[in-house]
Formats: sequence, C-alpha cells, structure tokens
Amino acid sequence: MLKRNLFPYLLFSTIIIATLSCAYIDVNNPLVVADAAANYKQYCAGCHGEKLESFVDRDWVYGNSWNEVYRAIEKGYPDDGMSAYDTTFTEKELSALTDYIMIALERTVSDKLDEKEDFSGVISSEALNFRVEKVQEGLSVPWGIDFLPSGEMLITERGGAFFVRKKNGSLEEISGVPVVKSRGQGGLLDVTVHPAFAENRWVYLTFSKPNPDGGNTGTTAVVRGQLRGTRLTNVEEIFEAQPYLPTNHHYGSRLVFDQEGFIYISVGDRGRRDQNPQSLSNHCGKIHRLHDDGRIPEDNPFVDENGAVASIYTYGHRNPQGLAVHPVTGEVWEHEHGPRGGDEVNRLQAGNNYGWPVISYGINYNGTQFTDETERAGMVQPETYYVPSIAPCGAEFVSSDRYVAWENNFLVGSLRFDYIDRVVIEDGEVVHQERLLKNIGRMRDIKQGPDGYLYFATEDPGVVYRIVPE
Repeated sequence: MLKRNLFPYLLFSTIIIATLSCAYIDVNNPLVVADAAANYKQYCAGCHGEKLESFVDRDWVYGNSWNEVYRAIEKGYPDDGMSAYDTTFTEKELSALTDYIMIALERTVSDKLDEKEDFSGVISSEALNFRVEKVQEGLSVPWGIDFLPSGEMLITERGGAFFVRKKNGSLEEISGVPVVKSRGQGGLLDVTVHPAFAENRWVYLTFSKPNPDGGNTGTTAVVRGQLRGTRLTNVEEIFEAQPYLPTNHHYGSRLVFDQEGFIYISVGDRGRRDQNPQSLSNHCGKIHRLHDDGRIPEDNPFVDENGAVASIYTYGHRNPQGLAVHPVTGEVWEHEHGPRGGDEVNRLQAGNNYGWPVISYGINYNGTQFTDETERAGMVQPETYYVPSIAPCGAEFVSSDRYVAWENNFLVGSLRFDYIDRVVIEDGEVVHQERLLKNIGRMRDIKQGPDGYLYFATEDPGVVYRIVPE
C-alpha cells in the first residue's frame, strides 16, 4: 500500500543521462528537445499523462533500459494497449522521444512533489469557493471508492487490496476478495454498496478475472459479498463477460445502482475494436443491466433477440470508466475513453448504439484514421466529447445541498490533465463546462458521501480528498 522507494528510479535515470552520448541525437539541441516534447504531448500524454505521471513510482512492465523503452515505443505491445509507432516516427524521432522520456522522468521523479500546485487554501471557481482536505494518504493506485451508511469509506487498490477506512481514520484491509489479474489496466477495480446495505450487507466489486482454465487470458467480472467486520462472506459471482481474451486493457468496469434497484456494469471492448462493440453476441464494449443478484431483467432491450447477450442495455462503447445516475431524471449517464481524441459523455437509453468504432471524433494513437464518419443514422451522438482526450475516469452527479451552486452538475475526472470537469446540464443538454483542481493528480474516482461532501481519489499521489465549500 505504501509508495515504492524512488531511489532505484533516480539512480537509473542518472545513469541514463550519463550515457546519453550513445543515443542518436544531441540532447542539448533545443529544437530537437522541443520536437520530442511536442511528439510526447501529441501521441503519448493521453495515456501517460501530461507530466509523465504514469511512469512515476510504478513498476516497469517492459524493462527500464533505454533500448527497452525504445523498443516499446517502436513495436508496441498490442495486448496491453500500447500502440506501435514505427510507421509514425523516423528512427531519429523515436530516439529523441526515448531520450525525452528518460530525461523528463528523472526531473519528474526528483522534482514532482515540489512542482505540485498549492491546494492548501481557498480555491475560487466560477460558482463556488471551496477547500480540499486530504482524507487518506499512502494508497497505491486507488481505483474505486464508496461509502457505507455509517460513513465508513471503502477503497479498492488496482493491485488487489480492499480497505475500509474507519470513522476514527484507521485503514483496515478487508479479506475474502477474489484473485485478480493485475496487469496493464487490470486488477481490483470498482466498488459499490447495495442501496439496502443496512438490511442485506451486500458489497459489489468489479475486477479483471484470470481464466480459471489457465493461460494468460482474462475478463471483466463482478462479485458480491456480505461485509462482516473486515471480511467479505458469502461471496458469489453475478457477472462474467465473455469471451476471455489475452489483452490487458479496456476492462471498463464501473458499477452503479439506478433508482429502481437495477445494477449497471460497464465492460470495455478489450482492445478488439473491430470485433466486439457492434456485435450483440458478446459482452465487450457494452453497458449491462441486471437485478442485484445477477438475474436478467425481463424488460432488457435484447432479451428476445436470437443470439444476443440478454444482459446488454446499450452497445457501441469503447472503454467506459464512468457511470452515474442523474438525481432528478433517474437516467444513467456514462463517459468513456476515446482513442486519440473523442472521449465521450453519453446519456444511456435502452437499446441505443453509441457508434464505436463506426463513428468517432477520434483517430488512432499513431495519427492514422480508422473512420471518416462522426455520425450515422441509428447511432447516438454523445452529449459532449473531448478533443484532445482527457482520459476520463470516475463520475458523479452532485445532489447534496452543500453545493447548491453545483446542483445536478456531472463531475468527470481526468487522468491525463489531473482535473475534474464540472459539466452543467440543463434539460438534458450540456450547456457549460469548468475545469477544477488542474494538476492535483490523476483522477480515478469521485463519490458523494452520506455526509453530503464530495470525495475524489487520485493515483498520483495515492490520496483521497474531500471538497469542502467555503
């Protein structure tokens, strides 16, 4: 749970800088450095952060030598969602980009905390002045948060740990959690508490499930268990996406209960863009709707369609990582990652096709096009979209009277730009947006607690904050 020691990264980065004379470029040439920085921002920042946040204090998946980083950029790792850029950049540009990442990483690791903006005072926004308070520190990639009726907070870490933060501030690990496939974007992901938890004790978890038959494949799954103290009991699986795949990204994996007690589950396309999202015969690239015990509602839109997965509520999604229920209309709103550009905010309606990848406002990560269509009959337009991509993660509607000026606003977290996008909705349409808390950290989740306060979790650093109006 505690942050890893940064010394190996600092030592390694120092060695890299000392040996850059072996690289292809003159790192003292400001034009070359500027070109590499521009290429990073255009092609890499959407996934890895404007300030290389995803490289800091993380395990190196593909190796940490200059050659290994170069190879990762050049050839990619498709199963982990890393595109190849050998046709995008020249050999010189690839070398310059590798050098830029290694040099900037050394500076980022050593100076990152000093460069963080000061969020200790009163923050002025368009409609509300507020402060942010640290509620919990020392977390390792917190992915999902939710609250028990008592006010105790549940926190998942992508690595597989599950915690309850007690009202006295102590953090205790919960046992009984399923084994997860923690690689790439996978691991222990979202958590939500049953609306009737006080009576039934049910807590729901999404996770990347390793194939029980062995091999390297995995899928998105959901379990529920009854929380007794710090242990999940009577754990049962209520959802398993098919098929199992070798890819380690686009699990989706958000959960939300609507006002009628149905549970919605998001599943990404699992990196199979051209096979999964437009087909009703698989679970991937879809939003699913179930009863709280996993049964299929009789009024789901594709229940009677031959060959269709009966749990599907909407389809044509890429990687949905935000679900929230409008406090007035009861409609479920969703946001999802686009490719390079084209992140979307959607209002979900039964049976709708949201178009991925037939229509999109984005392009491939390497700059090429996969479609020239942004709209088509029978496919729903987003309520708003983001170009460039903000890498949205976590969503919440504001219903607390603590934030009257933000009433019914939709909050969208950004992994790329480290902010919350406050989306103002009137009569079902997006009419205004405001960016809050830019550079505070890579946003993972946002929730309104039973005390009426808004809480959000960042993975860089691993902290849960509370927004307190002035």
